[in-house]
Amino acid sequence: MLLFIGLLIGLILGLTGAGGSVFAVPLLLLLGDMSMADATGISLGAVAVTTIYASLRNRFSRSTPSVLWKPGLILAISGALTAPMGKWLGLQLSELWLISGFSLLAAIIALRMWINAQKNPQAALVVRAGNFANTPSPDHLCNLNPTGQFELRPRCVSGLLIGGLVVGVLSGLFGVGGGFLIVPLLLALSAVSMAQAVSTSLLIIALISSSGFISHLVMSEAQHWDWLILVAAGGVIGMIIGQTISHKIANVLLQKIFALSLLIVATITLVRHL
Repeated sequence: MLLFIGLLIGLILGLTGAGGSVFAVPLLLLLGDMSMADATGISLGAVAVTTIYASLRNRFSRSTPSVLWKPGLILAISGALTAPMGKWLGLQLSELWLISGFSLLAAIIALRMWINAQKNPQAALVVRAGNFANTPSPDHLCNLNPTGQFELRPRCVSGLLIGGLVVGVLSGLFGVGGGFLIVPLLLALSAVSMAQAVSTSLLIIALISSSGFISHLVMSEAQHWDWLILVAAGGVIGMIIGQTISHKIANVLLQKIFALSLLIVATITLVRHL
């Protein structure tokens, strides 16, 4: 069952542009019969492994990288610093409060996925399992100097730092990757394409989720490596399947189905624990 859950997580993560990793926790709670603490930890580990695989695949499968390294690393490092704080905070809260907060977050993400699919149909075609080989370079990212290098100006860097800190806390607290904030933040701060934002989000999610998972190992008494191996293996398989079929099925309808499914799953999770 855990392998199947991982496969679903990897497939959904790969076939969404942002917000796909939020499916991991409710699937582990409902189908894996885990506690919230274990579900968030295993989710972070599985999402980390899956996005590391996807990032490496993108890095070595094309000659022109589309990852935005400087802003990506600023977001990733700041998020990695606060992910352990989010994990610690989660251990201080009751499971009901955590699940209630997670369900609210999932509902917000589902609503955003639906609205984005409605307002920007072209963005629905850009998913994490897609091919970014032909992604053009941006005209500018925040501000570029005449030589084309990213300028680390205070206003732009502060926006990236604050965004990374918030993503890190939410990632550690709820076991999510944070793509639902990372992608719109990159798009808001720069003139990058949706494909570049999604591609860069893989690197950021991988580093933040890894930090959150390490903090889970340090702070939790039980360490279920067998669970992680099964879920992570399924996640990579799901991402590989996503690579094969993403260009055929990634569309507005699929994003709306994901949004509706997330809302239903989050509601069932909350009701079950009430």
